[in-house]
Amino acid sequence: MKTAIKGTESSPQSYARMGGVLYLIIIIAGLFGEFFVRGKLFVPGDATATANQIVASPLLWRVGICVDLVMQVCDIPLMVIFYVLLRPVNRNLALLNLLFNLIQTAVLVANKLNLLMALFVLADAPYLKSIDPTQLHALSYIFIKLHDHGFGIGLIFFGFVCLVEGYLIFRSGYFPKTLGVLMQVAGVCYIVNTFTLLLNPPLANQLFPFILMPCFIAELSLGLWLLVKGVDLPKWQERVQVS
Repeated sequence: MKTAIKGTESSPQSYARMGGVLYLIIIIAGLFGEFFVRGKLFVPGDATATANQIVASPLLWRVGICVDLVMQVCDIPLMVIFYVLLRPVNRNLALLNLLFNLIQTAVLVANKLNLLMALFVLADAPYLKSIDPTQLHALSYIFIKLHDHGFGIGLIFFGFVCLVEGYLIFRSGYFPKTLGVLMQVAGVCYIVNTFTLLLNPPLANQLFPFILMPCFIAELSLGLWLLVKGVDLPKWQERVQVS
């Protein structure tokens, strides 16, 4: 009996630690792809300069895509971890949270094809010789812009993930309520950012990246808390017994 109780108590803590590691990998991978790859090679408003940058560094562009996919792979076990950790609060909402996250990840994975197309149309292939280079540059640029919007569409679903997840964290009792509030603020910021991008792109450009700073703070705080502190085990046990 003593062994069984000990295993039950250590289980959520192990999930939390693993979730913290995965969350930090996702954050680091996301920053790398956005700022150290696309931020370095993409030249806003200049399709030819962007094309030249990509052609000069095709491996970096491909590495960025691979790192993005690593981020999405890590997202899958993290979904399961959050479901396990938050299920004692409300099983149905924890499942809803997982489904929103699953859709977000599926959209982001499919969206990587736009980055590959941006590279493919710049390749030195015989079947592209009949097309004017400036047209290919413009087409590559369009695919990159399409990726930006696809990423934003995925973040609509992640915004709802943050809202539901934040609510469950706030109500849990074994996570700090502050983390729940921060995640819900992040969810609102994600949703506002994407709909602004779709409805008023110039305004979205003015808001970015400031509107996403609360998201970075919230997710980094949650990832670090999971890794360093985990769950409050006595309160976890109380919640499990009630549920």
